[in-house]
Amino acid sequence: MPDTQRELATCPRIESGFRLLGKRWTGLIVATLLQRDARFTELAQAIPRISERMLSERLHELEAEGIVARDVDPGPPVRVSYALTERGQALEPVIEALRRWADA
Repeated sequence: MPDTQRELATCPRIESGFRLLGKRWTGLIVATLLQRDARFTELAQAIPRISERMLSERLHELEAEGIVARDVDPGPPVRVSYALTERGQALEPVIEALRRWADA
């Protein structure tokens, strides 16, 4: 039985995680990059309902958070690929738990 006398509160770290990962498309981008590194066009094809503008925005946010690394091969032609950083790879158990939950 829960302790009804204890004050309820949210955890700032969990709140921060949900603020980032709770955004539409972010989880799908991370889940897709868990499969392998990918170019922008490959990500857009793998997540067909996301607009290019939104994909670009989410990738920039994930890069700013240190979850995704952007690698530019100057070419020619210039090729940009995205990969999960160590911090991004650490999300694999979270994504897998969500997948198992959704399957159930």
